[in-house]
Amino acid sequence: MKWKPGVALYSFNRFSFEDALDKADSINATYVEGFFFHKLGDAFNGHSIPRLTDEEIKKMKGMLDKRDLKMKSLYADGKNEDDWKANFEFAQKMGLEFLTAEPQKQHWDAIEKMAEHYKVRVAIHEHAKGSSYFWHPDSVAMAMQGRPHFRACADIGHWVRSGLDPVKCLQTLQGKIICLHIKDLDAAGNLKANDVMVGTGVIDYPAVIAELKRQRFDGYVYIEREGNWNKNLPDVDHALKYLDRLNR
Repeated sequence: MKWKPGVALYSFNRFSFEDALDKADSINATYVEGFFFHKLGDAFNGHSIPRLTDEEIKKMKGMLDKRDLKMKSLYADGKNEDDWKANFEFAQKMGLEFLTAEPQKQHWDAIEKMAEHYKVRVAIHEHAKGSSYFWHPDSVAMAMQGRPHFRACADIGHWVRSGLDPVKCLQTLQGKIICLHIKDLDAAGNLKANDVMVGTGVIDYPAVIAELKRQRFDGYVYIEREGNWNKNLPDVDHALKYLDRLNR
């Protein structure tokens, strides 16, 4: 099974975009997922995604190409339809395949039309219970009904934080998942559970990987380390290698 391994740049959110890319490059990641509120650094004149100029987008592409990294998705958000249009325009210019997002219900139909127009899909992400409408896969499945450009970003850690069985969640969304966020926790069913190194916490990753193999999942798998913020590069490297071993 050939999925596409990568790193969510949110893992390195204490660093500039270029420094975050250097970190991903140093551990031989292939794919990265950006995030809209990244403080990109001086190279981007204080601008943020998706409000970059065409010249700054060209610079961003150059930074990726220099390191042979591919950015195919962006964690995005929007308060209104103009925000979402800006997200899709940025995605199209960057050559992204999809936006990872938790769109508000009143925007779903407009976003579906934009996704069709710009040929950029939407992967619905779920945060933990109480902080996201989409904490349960049933809500994700409901949003996808009648919206063929909506898919799922399966956040394994947040499902477990919410007290859900990640294998059952993956089964609920079978055939609709285009990416995963991989993390591990020190407790299940605890909204305040701490993020730990993948493979050292409570999540049964051998069972998760077995289910992905059964589904013949071939999408993007992003490591998202939400802890040890200033020195978590070895943790992310460990997670990539750990998943690679399980996938053999």
